[in-house]
Amino acid sequence: MSAVRAVDVLADPSPLPVRVVPMRRRHLPAVLRIERQVYPRPWTMGLYLGELSLPSSRAYIVAKVGNRVVGYAGLMLGFDEGHVTTIAVDPALHGHRLGTRLLLVLAGRAVARGMRSLTLEVRVSNVGAQAMYRKFGFAPAGVRKNYYPEVNEDALVMWAHDIDGPAYAERLASLEAVLPSPTVLDD
Repeated sequence: MSAVRAVDVLADPSPLPVRVVPMRRRHLPAVLRIERQVYPRPWTMGLYLGELSLPSSRAYIVAKVGNRVVGYAGLMLGFDEGHVTTIAVDPALHGHRLGTRLLLVLAGRAVARGMRSLTLEVRVSNVGAQAMYRKFGFAPAGVRKNYYPEVNEDALVMWAHDIDGPAYAERLASLEAVLPSPTVLDD
């Protein structure tokens, strides 16, 4: 996709044709570009390379529109719980439900790998992300004081339990059903 076409597609308010693929080293320059736009203390190339070197306990994905990486997310897998380590979307595409798509894929991967619960931390001021997480069944469970020291902000700890049951599968199916276009998964 040429630069002009990429801009045209991203500016178009109609449903985006989104493809989600495993994060690879070749995606990292685009991931880091988004990372620098959305986080005051972005992760480094080395940190991502370290995470990608642990496929038995990590799952990282990117969302693409055409050939452009427009979002990414990561999951750390424990004994029976998954921890969402990161999720971010290109600020130019907020409102296109890319975060929902990414979290749907992560939740599905967590269930497929035997997880019973999901957890994450989110800035107490990020009410938009908290609203999305609540749709996925996450509920507040506590606060980590000054978790984000670079901005002097606390983190809200949220959990979603019983993700391996039929009720949670129905929740995910209902979230996917209202997306404006299908998400294509490439493994």
